[in-house]
Amino acid sequence: MNKRWIIGGLLTILLLGITVLVQSQSITANDSFKQDFLSRINKVRAVGCSCGKKYYPPAAPLTWNNNLEIAAQGHAQDMNFHNYFNHTSKDGRNSEDRIVAAGYYFNGYRSFAVGENIAYGQQSIAEVSDGWFKSVGHCQNLMNPQFKEIGIARNGLYWVQDFGGRESFTPEEQKLIKQGNVRMIIKKERSE
Repeated sequence: MNKRWIIGGLLTILLLGITVLVQSQSITANDSFKQDFLSRINKVRAVGCSCGKKYYPPAAPLTWNNNLEIAAQGHAQDMNFHNYFNHTSKDGRNSEDRIVAAGYYFNGYRSFAVGENIAYGQQSIAEVSDGWFKSVGHCQNLMNPQFKEIGIARNGLYWVQDFGGRESFTPEEQKLIKQGNVRMIIKKERSE
């Protein structure tokens, strides 16, 4: 009888240790991690898909952005450490605040868009990706043609996907800006 208690106790300690290890583990985005995510997302973006009742036509492929990855890592780590699940950090910052703080700036660009998907508990890239595509709001972010770049991170059981899209000024617009003719750019945008 004592052997059973000892073995049961050891197994419990082992399982607790594994659970703590998994929950504190930060998955670094190595090339395999990045390529697996990009491949899965871009395969769907290439053919389009329905997010709920709305069909999204094919969109350009996303590329990896290290600043977006840093923002995603920070939020995944913060949620794991402070044991919460929300797009708003415990310090009150939203996804745009965190993304800009990670170096993904909007200054100098014609347009700027950011977004975020979060998940909890999935065990693999396939599982979390499938879940995001099955959720209307998450799917809409994944298929949003304004988003051109992505960074993804996992910390413990928390997953964060940060999106960004920046459109540069055309050479003609850059020339007008250098000449101080910002009004000409605004007029041009209104006429389009």
